[in-house]
Amino acid sequence: MSTPRPVLVVDFGAQYAQLIARRVREARVYSEIVPHSMPVAEMLAKNPAAVILSGGPSSVYEPGAPVLDAGLFDSDVPVFGICYGFQAMAQALGGTVAHTGAREYGRTPLTPAGGTLLRDLPADLPVWMSHGDSVVAAPEGFAVTAASPGAPVAAFESAATRRAGVQFHPEVAHTTQGQAMLERFLYDIAGIEPTWTPTNIIDDQVATIRAQVGDKQVICGLSGGVDSAVAAALVHKAVGDQLTCVFVDHGLLRAGEAEQVEKDYVASTGIRLKVVEAEERFLGALKGVEDPEQKRKIIGREFIRVFEAAAREVDAERNVEFLVQGTLYPDVVESGGGTGTANIKSHHNVGGLPDDLQFSLVEPLRTLFKDEVRALGAELGLPAEIVQRHPFPGPGLAIRIIGAVDRHRLDVLRAADLIAREELTAAGLDGDVWQFPVVLLADVRSVGVQGDGRTYGHPVVLRPVSSEDAMTADWSRLPYDVVAKISTRITNEVPEVNRVVLDVTSKPPGTIEWE
Repeated sequence: MSTPRPVLVVDFGAQYAQLIARRVREARVYSEIVPHSMPVAEMLAKNPAAVILSGGPSSVYEPGAPVLDAGLFDSDVPVFGICYGFQAMAQALGGTVAHTGAREYGRTPLTPAGGTLLRDLPADLPVWMSHGDSVVAAPEGFAVTAASPGAPVAAFESAATRRAGVQFHPEVAHTTQGQAMLERFLYDIAGIEPTWTPTNIIDDQVATIRAQVGDKQVICGLSGGVDSAVAAALVHKAVGDQLTCVFVDHGLLRAGEAEQVEKDYVASTGIRLKVVEAEERFLGALKGVEDPEQKRKIIGREFIRVFEAAAREVDAERNVEFLVQGTLYPDVVESGGGTGTANIKSHHNVGGLPDDLQFSLVEPLRTLFKDEVRALGAELGLPAEIVQRHPFPGPGLAIRIIGAVDRHRLDVLRAADLIAREELTAAGLDGDVWQFPVVLLADVRSVGVQGDGRTYGHPVVLRPVSSEDAMTADWSRLPYDVVAKISTRITNEVPEVNRVVLDVTSKPPGTIEWE
C-alpha cells in the first residue's frame, strides 16, 4: 500500500496542534501538520482527504493575526474548524465574528441542536472552551448545531459542502465525547475510511524501504530505546541481512538493558549485531567531571568516535550506503522538516557524525508519534520490555548522578533504580508513568540510623512524572504504599543510601531530568 491521503492539520499557533493530529491518528486516519503560512495551492497539492483548522492564541481581528485564505473553500475538500480555526472559517465564508464581551475559558456546558457532529448528545454537555471573540452569525448555508452561555454559535455545519466547525476543543480530554465528535467528522462528514493501522503502516514502510535501499547495505546504531529498536526492526523486515546494527555499550545504561539489546532483541529479530564494549573508555573520559553540560559533551564526543570507528569497520566489510535514524514525527514538525545526509541525532541525542562519514538516511518512523512507534514494535514482535520502555536520556545514568561519575556510583544508582522499576512494575503502574528517573546525590551525605549504628550515606531522589509529550509534565501521584515500599527496599538493600526523597516539581518550572 502507499501512504494514504492525509488529513492536514493547519497550525494557527495552537498549543494543541500536535494533539489534534494524534487524535486523528487514534481514529485510524493518517494526519500531517502544516503551518498556516503554507499556500493553499501547496496544501491542495498534497491531495488531502480533509483539512482541520487548529485553534490559536490570536483574535481574528488582531493586526498580524494568522489569515485563512478563502481559496481553500473553492475546493471540495472537507474542512473542520476548531476554536480560532472555527472563527477564521466563519469569517472567510461570510459569517460574523464579534467581540461580545462574553468570554469562556475552561469547562463549559454545551447545548447541542442536531447535526451530524453532535447528534444524540445530551444537553449541558461539558466541553473545553478558550475564547474571547464569538461567532454570532453562521455563514450562509450552515446550520447552527450548538450554543453555549457565551457563544450563540458554538458549532455549525454544512452537509452539502462537508464542512463543520466548533468553538470548543474536541481534542482535549476535558471535552466529553470529543473523540467521538472528531470521528464523526472524519467518518461521517468527510467520508474517510479508518485504515491507518499498525499492519498497514508496516506494509507501507517495508515497501518504501525496499524501494529506497534496493540491494545496498545499511547500518543502524542501537541504543536499547524503543525508537532505534523499532526503526531497526522495520528495516530488517524490509532488507534482512543487508542491515548491520551497532550497539555501543558505554557502561551508562541501567541494570539489564545491555543484555536486553544483546540477547532478547537479537533473539526476537535475528538482526546482525556488532557490540562495542566501551565502558572503560567512557569512564576514563568522565573521570572527575561534575558539570552536567561537560558530561554531555564528553559522552557525545566519545560516542561519535566509537560509532565512527565501528561504522568504518562495517563499511570496509560491506560497503554501507545507508544509515537508519529513529526520527519521529514531532522531531520533524519541531525542526520544520528537512532532508539530507546524516546527522546522528536519534537515540543518543549527542550530536552529529563527522562530515566525511556520510550515508543516505533511512527514517522509517518520521511520520509517526511515540505511541504509534510502540504499537508497531508490538506488531513486529519485539519484547515488551523494549517496546514499553520509558524514555531514557542518551547520556544515560551519567546525568542522573549529581557529581562525578565512576563505576561504584553507577552501581549504587543501578541498584536503586532497579528497585524502583521493579516495584512500579509490580504495582501495575508502568503505563501510568511517562518516565521515572532515579537520581543519586553523590556529592551529598546525610546522617541516618540503621540498626544500632549511625550512618552517613547518600540520598536518592525519585522523580516519577506523567506527560503526553515531555514538553510539559507533572509529578506522578504514586500510591504512598508503593513509594514507601521503594524507599524501604532501597535503604535496606543499597548500603550506601540512607535516605529516599520524592520530587514533586512539575515541568515547568523544573525539568524532567535533574541535569
